[in-house]
Amino acid sequence: MRVMAAAAAAPVALRRRRRVLLAVVTLLAMVTAAEAQDYNDGGGGDDEEDEKKKPQYKAQESCNGAFLTYTFEERAKEYPHLKNATAQPYAFKATATVLNTMAEDLKAWQMFVGFQHKEILVSVGGAVLLDGSDLPANVSGGVTFAGYPMADLLNSIDTAGEMSLIESKIEITGTQFGVKAPGKPMPKTIKLTNPAGFRCPAPTRKDSVMYVCCVKDRKFKAKKANSTRYVARQKGDLTFAYDVLQANANSYLAQVTIDNWSPISRLDNWNLTWEWKRGEFIFNMKGAYTLLKEGPACIYSPAAGYYKDLDFTPVYNCEKRPVIVDLPPEREKDKDVGNVPFCCKNGTLLPPTMDPSKSRAMFQMQVFKMPPDLNRTALYPPQNWKISGKLNPQYTCGQPIRVSPQVFPDASGLLSTTPAVASWQVACNITRPKRRASKCCVSFSAFYNDSVVPCNTCACGCGGDTTATCDPDAHAMLLPPEALLIPFDNRTAKARAWAKIKHWRVPNPMPCGDGCGLSINWHIINNYKSGWAVRMTIFNWQEYTFKDWFAAVTMGEHYSGFENVYSFNGTKMEGRFHDTIFMQGVPGLTYLEPVTDGKTPSDPRLPGKQQSVLSFSRKDAPNINIGKGEGFPKRIYFDGEECALPDRIPKVSSARRRAGTASLGQVAMAGALVMIVASLRL
Repeated sequence: MRVMAAAAAAPVALRRRRRVLLAVVTLLAMVTAAEAQDYNDGGGGDDEEDEKKKPQYKAQESCNGAFLTYTFEERAKEYPHLKNATAQPYAFKATATVLNTMAEDLKAWQMFVGFQHKEILVSVGGAVLLDGSDLPANVSGGVTFAGYPMADLLNSIDTAGEMSLIESKIEITGTQFGVKAPGKPMPKTIKLTNPAGFRCPAPTRKDSVMYVCCVKDRKFKAKKANSTRYVARQKGDLTFAYDVLQANANSYLAQVTIDNWSPISRLDNWNLTWEWKRGEFIFNMKGAYTLLKEGPACIYSPAAGYYKDLDFTPVYNCEKRPVIVDLPPEREKDKDVGNVPFCCKNGTLLPPTMDPSKSRAMFQMQVFKMPPDLNRTALYPPQNWKISGKLNPQYTCGQPIRVSPQVFPDASGLLSTTPAVASWQVACNITRPKRRASKCCVSFSAFYNDSVVPCNTCACGCGGDTTATCDPDAHAMLLPPEALLIPFDNRTAKARAWAKIKHWRVPNPMPCGDGCGLSINWHIINNYKSGWAVRMTIFNWQEYTFKDWFAAVTMGEHYSGFENVYSFNGTKMEGRFHDTIFMQGVPGLTYLEPVTDGKTPSDPRLPGKQQSVLSFSRKDAPNINIGKGEGFPKRIYFDGEECALPDRIPKVSSARRRAGTASLGQVAMAGALVMIVASLRL
């Protein structure tokens, strides 16, 4: 009985031990899980979460700067489908990233991608093109992206590593040519182009990925800024200031200031455009106006769908890309549209060397915002700024950069000042005109050659209709001096007759004209022992009067011999234009008159013109060789526009004739041209 009782009790004890052991194991598992949960901060300790926190590239772990990547994702063949592989277009998608791995913020980041397969960008997300080009944009030579709407990348320390604040992603869609699968159309390079002094080594490429770590250059000495929170203001030939003066939840008052800083550039009848990126619209303006005032049309816009109770009749403009122009002087004191400092000059911006008070323009506007930007601090300036005029330099403008708030004097006249709510700056610089995109041109002539080297063929562009009867790629034919006094499209007979006299071949078809509405003739009058002289004549072929005109001539290394200008006001320039002569009309002759009709309907039209003689001394330039063409300028500007120069210079007619001696016929030719031009003044 005892044996049987003991045998029966054994399983019971075993089951009890098993229950105790199971409870202990369960308790240990719960403690372990709790510890793991505490350690992973609620992440559950999943391996997947751990993997997400690890950097994608080993180089990223050791980077102390800006880590840049470019990833080619996919592509597909586009129409037309061609047998020529190099001409076959492909639609492609790619992603670029900029990650701030420093202990400080990365201000106004700029990333260059060196595209090399004739890429055309169709859409860009998370950034804008730095030069403000409209999409689709040809970026075959590379392009620089600027951050938008996140222009600044904060540092990881102040954000607890929040990736959305320290990293920007650029979504790229476009077209590229000529790389067949399985090849990967990768760019040549990627780098950070911030002017704050970063060094970027050659990027590393692995299959369809390229990455690089850009670090700050220790040798770079940045200028001290007034505030470490904002980027220092930039220098440029022309700058815009975008200052928010008042801010409400759904609108704000902005003031735009345009400053011309270049001593040889100007704008006439300027047109300003930009692009609203977040659905904003202009409710009203003072100091300027939009060419299209489309209040009634705004009722069909998305803005009208949100502002249901707002009367859109007085709204100035709802365009995504409005065109803004200056007011005429008579509206300067208008209480409704004027009364803004520096406004109302008909769009004229003179260089500060002429009149500092006329080198600035200003206007104000009430801007309404759209969701999700309906709070006072959600402020975004427009992007892709562009400005143009009647005859002006070509500007390339960067994107707006956040700067320290502009400080304004108190309107009451007290000594106190008021800062703007927020301020941005746009810096623009003059670029040289592209071939056949000039607005003025220059012809060369000299006493030692009886022919004139005219403006280049299609110097200012060729119309599609004209090229059907002329050759746009042929060299311009030499002309007799009197041909300069008739319009370029009436010179064909003169050119043919002159070629016949000189026994030159006449091309068929004849070269096209220059197409320029303004031309300048630079004629070397003489060359004597102690110096030499030039006559400069300006011809206006347009039905437009140039008010307060000016010209600038860059002479290069022979500038030091300049003595005087006799019929213009002339002065030597300094600084970066130290080899340039600045000229403008004397009082009473500051207007360059437009073209006028001839005496009879069959006569050619007569240009408006002004001319002056310039003298140069050999004292400071004894080695100048006039006969070899060293008396011709390197560049000529009119009203800030760089004019197209001829591709050749007049040659000495005879090898036996000394460069300093003019024949009687040549002297008579020069005198005749002066007399003809003088007679046209009557």
